[in-house]
Amino acid sequence: MEIKNLKKYLTDIGIGETSNLSLYEEAFTHRSYLNEKKGENVGNHNERLEFLGDAVLELIVSEHLFKTYSDRPEGELTSFRAATVRTETLARIARDLKYGEYLRMSIGEENTGGREKDYLLANTFEAVLGALYLDKGFETCREFVHQVLIPIINEIVENRLDIDPKTKFQELAQEQYKVTPIYKVVAEEGPDHNKIFTMAVLVNDKEMGRGSGSSKQKAEEQAASEALQQIAINNDKA
Repeated sequence: MEIKNLKKYLTDIGIGETSNLSLYEEAFTHRSYLNEKKGENVGNHNERLEFLGDAVLELIVSEHLFKTYSDRPEGELTSFRAATVRTETLARIARDLKYGEYLRMSIGEENTGGREKDYLLANTFEAVLGALYLDKGFETCREFVHQVLIPIINEIVENRLDIDPKTKFQELAQEQYKVTPIYKVVAEEGPDHNKIFTMAVLVNDKEMGRGSGSSKQKAEEQAASEALQQIAINNDKA
């Protein structure tokens, strides 16, 4: 089953014409869609393309950081790269590109907000990049990443947004509440090879934020990010 208007959409976002549309249809296909369409010829899910796109993305970002910030040590470059390619950042870009509108997923996944889930959008960003690499090669991937993602790196470096949310929130909690935040598992969904964790962060037994991800670490980071956002909102209201 073809994804409606996908060919035009790829041109609109800067990927351009393609002679291998099926690659991109695979990139926009979540595993749950195949599970729901068992027995039908709907192609493959996007996890293998995600694996490839992740490697391509890391090289492009590493190259840019190496060339642009020649005075920065390896440790800082690694931190900047991690902030650039982390789930929340990629989801933000994928959301701007409206990737969620073209994702194929099960009805159940869609009904639970799948089109807006950070980890699904970030995974799709990497999968599309993997498809682009196979379709048009590394140089085109570099051009695309420089167009949609690289511009935010300066903001990350200048504002030190690379300092991970868990560290930031721990420092803030210790300063304001005199305690260390505690993270707890709220839910685990999916099979062992594709499990999604939901974690909550608590301060003095009060839930401050909640997040989901493909690992407990990623879910904790998202929970900490939500907690930081909530504190910022409360401070603005004060």
